[in-house]
Amino acid sequence: MSRSADRPSEDAPVNSRWNEHDWRLIHTRAQSPTMHMALDEVITDEVGAGRRPATLRVWEWASPAVIIGRFQSLRNEVDADAARRHGIEVVRRITGGGAMFVEPGNTITYSLSAPESLVKGMSFPEAYAFMDSWVLEALRALGIEARYQPLNDIVSDAGKIGGAAQARRSKAVLHHVTMSYDIDADKMLQVLRIGREKLSDKGVASAAKRVDPLRSQTGLAREAIIARMVETFRASHGLSEDAIRPDETARAEALIREKFATEAWTAIVP
Repeated sequence: MSRSADRPSEDAPVNSRWNEHDWRLIHTRAQSPTMHMALDEVITDEVGAGRRPATLRVWEWASPAVIIGRFQSLRNEVDADAARRHGIEVVRRITGGGAMFVEPGNTITYSLSAPESLVKGMSFPEAYAFMDSWVLEALRALGIEARYQPLNDIVSDAGKIGGAAQARRSKAVLHHVTMSYDIDADKMLQVLRIGREKLSDKGVASAAKRVDPLRSQTGLAREAIIARMVETFRASHGLSEDAIRPDETARAEALIREKFATEAWTAIVP
């Protein structure tokens, strides 16, 4: 006897829904680039182990940085001399994707750490679009006709707004996005080699034509944009205030010493 067409297979993935999770918000003081890298790993592992609820973390940067993807070549992506000259720290994250250039006050970065059941059975392109859906809603409420552009970009007709990266580990999914609020395009092009190549390949004279910051598109303060994002998430999925626990901070500090601040990790792909 054949299985009914509307009866799910016993092997079919069982997805959870956004509002099935007790979402928590972490938005605290500015952290160093290495601490942000470590907190992504710690919080995601804690969520995967069931010791922490699903978490939205809004990042504040204590200093400028270039963050390269897990599988990117350090020397192919970054001009080390220019980075040193501008006092820009170079760190490597645990997710894939491309290099990010950030300066305090000029970017809006957030990460989502959730049980893997939220994206179970989805391809990476599907999961990117799914995890970015709420922020697109928030941007549209601000008058920006934002849309998802595969594989991992958020764009509008005015240009690229930001990019996402994702990893699945320890029964959890980590998804983070960096969006440009304002940008020092000249400095970015001095530090990022890939930026020069993309501009050259596309025949574009200025980085500002590729990345159009939220400040110019909205005229709003960075804090106002973040507030709208948080409000949109809370209205759609629920969200309560939380903080980084002392044990999470301690583990993150250990990871900085053992991994994220080491040359062995940063140059793992030379």
